[in-house]
Amino acid sequence: MDLTQIFNTKHPVIGVVHLLPLPTSARWGGSLTAVIERAEQEATALAAGGVNGIIVENFFDAPFTKDRVDPAVVSAMTLIVDRIQNLVVVPVGINLLRNDAIGAMAIASVINAQFIRVNVLTGIMATDQGLIEGNAHELLRYRRELGADVAILADVLVKHARPLGTPNLTTAVQDTIERGLADGVILSGWATGSPPGLEDLELASAAAQGTPVFIGSGASWENIGQLMQAADGVIVASSLKRHGKITEPIDPIRVAQFVEAVHEVSTSKEKLQSPRSVKLTP
Repeated sequence: MDLTQIFNTKHPVIGVVHLLPLPTSARWGGSLTAVIERAEQEATALAAGGVNGIIVENFFDAPFTKDRVDPAVVSAMTLIVDRIQNLVVVPVGINLLRNDAIGAMAIASVINAQFIRVNVLTGIMATDQGLIEGNAHELLRYRRELGADVAILADVLVKHARPLGTPNLTTAVQDTIERGLADGVILSGWATGSPPGLEDLELASAAAQGTPVFIGSGASWENIGQLMQAADGVIVASSLKRHGKITEPIDPIRVAQFVEAVHEVSTSKEKLQSPRSVKLTP
């Protein structure tokens, strides 16, 4: 996966648009117009703050179905993401919670979105939705059938879940990439707002062997300088909202501060990784 080709940077910041409850969800409010307006405001605020990409999630649809969502959710997401793509110039992706990778790929293919996030691509995870099984075989074949150029970013040992069995992180990363054919992997803490440990990020990066590794939760202005030492990119939500609260709207000032912090650490990393020039004496 070429991050520069998709995000125009080697170290992308992907901001999250958390959609208000969609049709058929437990807290659906009855107005799709309200959902669209809020989504457009948040996407615009993220873009204004300088993010390199946006991912749209049906976050407030909880409690989630564990795999296929209702067709009304797919329809609403397609409409909303298409509207967002017409507002911003950064790449837009989709996360169809809890684990409807097929639905996300279908939406992305139809509206030419650049990437999707898949919570469980390989293995089996015990979650609050029950047992969720990875469906890499179905997803990769479906992408081929659609002829879609859509990158798959896959969580490894995803948050709010526990693996069946006891795979270590290195094996889980390798399986996700080598057997699940993920284009990038995501490492999170144990829950929303909880960051992964630096040691785990370093292990994941070593196991990924060049496949991009993203921070998937808990990144903040305070910790991003350390976490980005062992990651290629970051997906961030709560820290970009007013007062850092998940239910609040996006704050463009917090976005700009976070993006600047990532830019500073990324610049330092690139300087350290670039070969030193040697001055030849005639």
